[in-house]
Amino acid sequence: MAARPRGRRIACRLVSDLISFQKWQGLGNHYVVTETSAWPVPLSPARARVVCDANLGIGSDGILEVVMHDDGPEMVVWNPDGSNAENCGNGIRMVARYLDTTGRLPEDGRILTSAGPVHVTVDGEVVAVKMGRAVFPAGESEESLATDLGVVSLTAVSMGNPHAIIRHDAPDSVVRSLGPLVEVSPRFPDRTNVEFIRRDGPGEITMRVWERGVGETMACGTGACAAAVAAVRLDGATTPVTVHLAGGDLIIDVTDDLEVTMTGPALPVYEGRMSADLTARVVAA
Repeated sequence: MAARPRGRRIACRLVSDLISFQKWQGLGNHYVVTETSAWPVPLSPARARVVCDANLGIGSDGILEVVMHDDGPEMVVWNPDGSNAENCGNGIRMVARYLDTTGRLPEDGRILTSAGPVHVTVDGEVVAVKMGRAVFPAGESEESLATDLGVVSLTAVSMGNPHAIIRHDAPDSVVRSLGPLVEVSPRFPDRTNVEFIRRDGPGEITMRVWERGVGETMACGTGACAAAVAAVRLDGATTPVTVHLAGGDLIIDVTDDLEVTMTGPALPVYEGRMSADLTARVVAA
């Protein structure tokens, strides 16, 4: 029998080593979902930047790394700039459905994050997430912040990750200009997500978001939670709050003690393996 060409043997070995992933989206917020076990090397800031690059990589608003522990699954969030986020509201819905479709979502719906555990309920394409308790780090009030575009009033809210909520009649008009200035303000030493909101009705707001380490996105789950909390406590909005985002709506329920439940969709886009070239560049990064 003739020997198999050496090049073909190498190609087959490379295919077996390619990194597998899925692409998911929630209201247009799109992520690469992958598991630690699929990677020949650990994920790192440099490798996350290669994967998220829209021109040379897969392109995404970040990577959701699923780590399976003995006590349950964990979601690790990587931003396109290589930084880590403590939590991701849209991401947790994607990971919840990903685990559910692979039969590995715990019965109690518990998923670990860097901000603590959350509990999810999956109903078809819709996921409800008990996000935990919101906190006003500087109190339930607005504060003034000086920027290169003038002084703005904001409210700081934490959902395990930082948010600056700014009321504005035209959120679309300022998200790209004011968002990046507030994100890196010395007021927020670890940077912050920035949400611009407009009250549209008793339990209805429009929101646009500038995400820390990402830029403008079509939706932000933790940002919608923080915005709804601020609208309820500072502006008298009724709960549940419908948050209108560029990619669609999220429903946010806020209790009197600031426990927050977020409900919204998560949808698969495609799945595959990185090419040999991309895998090699990721490993070398």
